[in-house]
Amino acid sequence: MTFTRAIAVLAFVGSATATAPALAGDEPPRMQSETLATYVIPEANQAVGVDADHFYAIDNRTIAKYDKTTQELVATFDRPKGGEAIHFDSAAVIDGKIYIAHSNYHDYPMTSSLEIFDAETLEHLDSHSFGIQIGSFTWVDRNPADGTWWGGFANYDRLFDKSSVSYGNKYNTQIVRFDDNWQPVAGYIIPDAIVEKFEDMSNSGGSWGPDGKLYLTGHDPAEAYVMEIPEFGSMLKWVATVPLANRGQGIAWDRSQPDVLYAIIRGEGDEENKVTVNRVVLNDGEKRAEADKAQ
Repeated sequence: MTFTRAIAVLAFVGSATATAPALAGDEPPRMQSETLATYVIPEANQAVGVDADHFYAIDNRTIAKYDKTTQELVATFDRPKGGEAIHFDSAAVIDGKIYIAHSNYHDYPMTSSLEIFDAETLEHLDSHSFGIQIGSFTWVDRNPADGTWWGGFANYDRLFDKSSVSYGNKYNTQIVRFDDNWQPVAGYIIPDAIVEKFEDMSNSGGSWGPDGKLYLTGHDPAEAYVMEIPEFGSMLKWVATVPLANRGQGIAWDRSQPDVLYAIIRGEGDEENKVTVNRVVLNDGEKRAEADKAQ
């Protein structure tokens, strides 16, 4: 792949600052972000992962490793359609390994697995099958604050093939915490107001931020929802929304640059797929909420 294929668009700091519109109804405050860069990356169709030196564009059966500085393609893992690899949906790069949420979307019954790769070589290292569980596995990440593993099991209102039944019902989507054996030990649901933003799709991405909050994305909206684990009950607490240069799908915080979040824009029609680099103004939502209370 040539350099010109890998990178075609740059949006520099300040040229694409996301504004914070007025609050809608009872929605929480909107944070601020700015687009640092946008790269045309053909494989950025489902998600992106990132570490200190590389980002990893994810397609259904493909991992494409790119140099962060030059945007040159370094290595590729790719499997043909019709094999064991069906639908990769996210990438968390942690301690030299890439953790991929994988499912048989949109076949029925829903089955999912966790696939683990070596970040240096993209060699496949391990697999954990969840079998028929509570939905379609869409993302996985480790909370840096306490080392716990989390993931999303999506359900959908979309109808596929000749079925007259929705693919799981989107309100059954769950965010789960795993134990060290990848068994779900706690589960949480997403507030209805966010689920309604998914239309007939569902939660596509998730990544723990440097502020200790969980950032979730849908399938299409250009934003992420900032969540906290509740003190009581099963409903995640929606504390803020951050606009992003994205079109839903998988996201990943760059833990070598604490305020930088990678996302993708899946191309529509003749539009090309892109990886975007976003700087998020952390704690901005909390400051706005405090200001509102003081008025």
